[in-house]
Amino acid sequence: MLPARLNRLTVEEAVDRYVELVRAKTLTGALSPATAEVYARDVATFARLAGPDRVLDDLTGEDVDAVLLAFARKPDERRRAAASPNETGTANTGGAAAGTQSAASQGRFRRSVSALFKHAALSGWVQLNPMPAATVTARERGGLRAERRALTREQAEGLIGAARSPVEEPARRRDQRTEARDALIVLLLTTMGPRVSELVRANVEDFYTNDGVRYWRIFGKGGRTRDVPLPADVAEVFDAYIEGRAAGEEKALLLSWRGRRLARGDVQAVIDRMQRRVEPGRQRGVTPHGLRHTTATHLLADGTDMDAVRRVLGHSDLSTLGRYRDELPGELEVAMRAHPLLRGRRGVVDGPAPAVREDPDDEGQ
Repeated sequence: MLPARLNRLTVEEAVDRYVELVRAKTLTGALSPATAEVYARDVATFARLAGPDRVLDDLTGEDVDAVLLAFARKPDERRRAAASPNETGTANTGGAAAGTQSAASQGRFRRSVSALFKHAALSGWVQLNPMPAATVTARERGGLRAERRALTREQAEGLIGAARSPVEEPARRRDQRTEARDALIVLLLTTMGPRVSELVRANVEDFYTNDGVRYWRIFGKGGRTRDVPLPADVAEVFDAYIEGRAAGEEKALLLSWRGRRLARGDVQAVIDRMQRRVEPGRQRGVTPHGLRHTTATHLLADGTDMDAVRRVLGHSDLSTLGRYRDELPGELEVAMRAHPLLRGRRGVVDGPAPAVREDPDDEGQ
């Protein structure tokens, strides 16, 4: 249905109005500040690539395709800085040169632009949404970097082992020691898979005990909350960390030695520091998001109910969970060795089958 009156805004004007709306949604809890800034950054990039002075309604599907391709080729300084020489052009980057946009980033950018045009169509800024006519898409999994993939069981156990065996630093004052905090960060990320934003926003009061079980009330995306029980070992580390904190400290759970809430970048530094204590054969670089993949992958591989895993991770839809299930080395071999249709065949003695007692009531069913 066409709008009653078309408002021929320029791309820049439309983006400015849309960004105001997105940021306003953070006040109601509909969007987290971090998500709002991602949307704002993406549509601002779209405006630059499409041409800020062009009329939004004049853009066609071909124009959107040109913008999506330009974004895909746009250098990503974060990836360029993080890429090591042996990762350039390898399968870890999905065949793309280091420094270009990953497939995941391209997919996110396309979703941001699509949300802009959806709002523009409802607001009468465009007669027709051009996104259905845009054909450029990215292969999501192909661009997932190695450090964002799940750790193997051996690698995860090595990291957990390093976290559970903290090394004290006697040269530091007691109020500057962070061993217990770092152990808690790694254990929470590896075993419960929270988003890094959820972790750094956590407060001490978000953790409570019910019937002897310690729970974490996690404030997630879109204003949704979930209460997740801590594994017993993680609960012990949590209690030890809380006992070591000075009374009357800030309500934030994770503090720097200066007493300030940790930032997202600080969490990556903690993981990297802990990895250096893992034995070389089990070491592998990983991001907080990679540890989120690790939680999902190993819970699912162990047969945990998919809906339970969805609730642990805070997804609203089971379909999203599939993106977090990574392949594990040797899992196909293990699955075929323990095929459910062939269990019990080994060691069976040849001979007549044992008599089966029939129930006459089952006859004919």
